[in-house]
Amino acid sequence: MNDRHTTKHTSRPSIRTAGQGTTVAATLAGGIVAMAVLLLTSCAGAHSNAMAVGGEITGVRGSSFSEPTPFGMVAVPKGSLHIGLEANDTLWGAGFPSRDISVDGFWMDQTEVSNAKYRQFVYYVRDSIIRERLADPAYGGDETFRIEEDKDGNPVTPHLNWSKAIPWRRATEDEQRAIESVYIVHPVDGTRMLDASQMNYRYEVYDYAAAAQRRFRLDPAERDLNTDHVAPAEEVMISKDTAYIDDEGRIVRQTITRPLSGPWDFLNTYIVNIYPDTTCWVNDFQNAENERYLRLYFSNPAYDDYPVVGVTWEQATAFCRWRTEFLVKGLGANAADIQPYRLPTEIEWEYAARGKEGNAFPWEAADVKSDKGCFYANFKPDRGNYTGDGSLITSRCGIFSANSNGLYDMAGNVAEWTSTVYTEAGVEAMSDMNPELRYNAAIEDPYRLKKKSVRGGSWKDPESMIRSAWRSYEYQNQPRSYIGFRCVRSMVQDASGVRNKGRK
Repeated sequence: MNDRHTTKHTSRPSIRTAGQGTTVAATLAGGIVAMAVLLLTSCAGAHSNAMAVGGEITGVRGSSFSEPTPFGMVAVPKGSLHIGLEANDTLWGAGFPSRDISVDGFWMDQTEVSNAKYRQFVYYVRDSIIRERLADPAYGGDETFRIEEDKDGNPVTPHLNWSKAIPWRRATEDEQRAIESVYIVHPVDGTRMLDASQMNYRYEVYDYAAAAQRRFRLDPAERDLNTDHVAPAEEVMISKDTAYIDDEGRIVRQTITRPLSGPWDFLNTYIVNIYPDTTCWVNDFQNAENERYLRLYFSNPAYDDYPVVGVTWEQATAFCRWRTEFLVKGLGANAADIQPYRLPTEIEWEYAARGKEGNAFPWEAADVKSDKGCFYANFKPDRGNYTGDGSLITSRCGIFSANSNGLYDMAGNVAEWTSTVYTEAGVEAMSDMNPELRYNAAIEDPYRLKKKSVRGGSWKDPESMIRSAWRSYEYQNQPRSYIGFRCVRSMVQDASGVRNKGRK
């Protein structure tokens, strides 16, 4: 897996949709200015500080930082765990790679992302498109929906004005055309519905990890620190992802390979259609009467608090990027050190699912139901008996008891995407500290390289597949009625102490 894409695991995202937010150039420029100010300040005050402490080095300390608990998340402290199983699964005969690992602390969603939360993402994209069109001369050209100057009249990067409300009820004829342009009418039954094909979200990710590698240094002398070697002035090739929408309205993805020229080579652009595939309820189950779920599961308020399904790995990743952008806008300057939302790594997921005791299941008992016959999770208890645990399909998020980390539905309900590429070697191919294995497959890569690890089992899976160590996969562009996701966020500093879990 040492191909060019293995370097493309990302840390801090730089996001821009429809002209919104700060550009990467502004971010980089701001960092350079900040460094210059720091150097000037340090030089100006060096002599006086030295005199004040008698010439002793006492260090330059920053202001204190306290990271608030993210809404709807719980802290999973750093610690160690024996991942996997010591022996093969007795029912399926499946081997599970095992290893002792250590992970840093992180925040994790208490529950899987619900339909209501994902719908907020869809509506954000819908409203972005409407605002763009309201500012377009073809739809009346109301310039107040776009900001191109600051309060002093200086030009700024054009972005949408989110403080100006969309005139949903009292729209002019042009405004009504802009609003209606994102809706379609079913040709047979006349139902007015959102045009899913237009719900495209564009974001950019700067790959800090790849840019930091020595082999990508602009100065050849910095690529090899061995002074016995003569640094060759060889041409270094990089790969970056880009995307655009063609004249037919189709998303075109490309991976460009070109000579290294500068930091912009590590800025990747993605465009993802983010509307869930509601047809998964029919396509996943042939010869079954699931039309009601196709029509109602994502759109009807009755399912607001149920986990979103029919979302691909690519869509789940886009949601994490949007959620980060949404947070950054809300916090303003206070978001400088906040880490981005992302999918959990495969190992983070298992570490969190096992609870503080490192249990085989997210609960302490070795069985899947209590002495009173109550099931601990929503899964398939018996052949064809989906309702033995009280649910036929998914259940509302969080109705079963949480594990000792305070996390709900880490077994059953829906299986969950992770950020990790799936390989048979699993954790054996990873580091034993913050293990992860990523491969951002190019569009032209073989389909087998687009497998992503899926954890937790689902409402349709038997007991063995809801164990915390169970490993499965799905292709990154494949939506399923039994796969959802939850987000994590790395802690800026985990001050909660180290937790060592027992060997399982």
